Amino acid sequence: MPFISEEESKVSNQFLNDGYIVQSINKLQLVKKIKYEIYYIINQKKPESEFDLNDFFDNFHKKIELSELNEIRVDLIAKLNALSWVRESYYEIAKEYLDLIVGNEVSMQLRVNLSIQIPNDDSSLLPLHSDTWSGDSPFECVVWLPLVDCYETKSMYILSPEESRKLYSSFGEYMEIDSEELFNKIQNKVNFINIKYGQVLIFDQGIPHGNRVNKTKETRWSMNCRFKGVFTPYGDKKLGEFFEPINLKAASKMGMKYQQPKISKK
Repeated sequence: MPFISEEESKVSNQFLNDGYIVQSINKLQLVKKIKYEIYYIINQKKPESEFDLNDFFDNFHKKIELSELNEIRVDLIAKLNALSWVRESYYEIAKEYLDLIVGNEVSMQLRVNLSIQIPNDDSSLLPLHSDTWSGDSPFECVVWLPLVDCYETKSMYILSPEESRKLYSSFGEYMEIDSEELFNKIQNKVNFINIKYGQVLIFDQGIPHGNRVNKTKETRWSMNCRFKGVFTPYGDKKLGEFFEPINLKAASKMGMKYQQPKISKK
């Protein structure tokens, strides 16, 4: 019988059954700090005390031209990742749930990513895919952090583990079609994640997922970053190249440095 708590068992079973968990964030001040930093980078000024930051993010599409979007996103990613506290905060936001799903010795992706999807924009789509199809380790999880309320096409979708197994069992039948045709065949089986600002999503990146054109009247802002157990197998994205260990324990450090004594022959 596994030595885990009732709470850990509940969260673990939900993750295994659904392919994801959505949980409330207990360190929301860290998310707010990231949002304020994004606003500052874009505007080069701090928002006034009465400023409605949520309105700024939800209605961002009214403040820019589509042609500016990618340049803004790339600039934000570079500047956020240049701040050492951003990755540390990102981990702390999800740590209590990563401890349950991944473990307490983890490797973290070297860069945190940012997605901005304005209404009716088809240039920022992530087609149906599984990260493992392109060489990622099946031991990785994604921490997906909404900076606004995300629902319907303003969110992302996931195919359940059960439906994924059915798809994979006959995957050879779909080898000649593209990702859009594949989505059309399974679109009635995918689950669009309804998740509010103040919650965090952790999902199995080995099951098919993606997003669609945002048909709502609001801009979607979300961040994502991969995590895995330090000592679990790596795929094409290697330790030191894509991941780095962020919380090795003393026994692991000791074991990694250990050398067998040398016995010289007389």
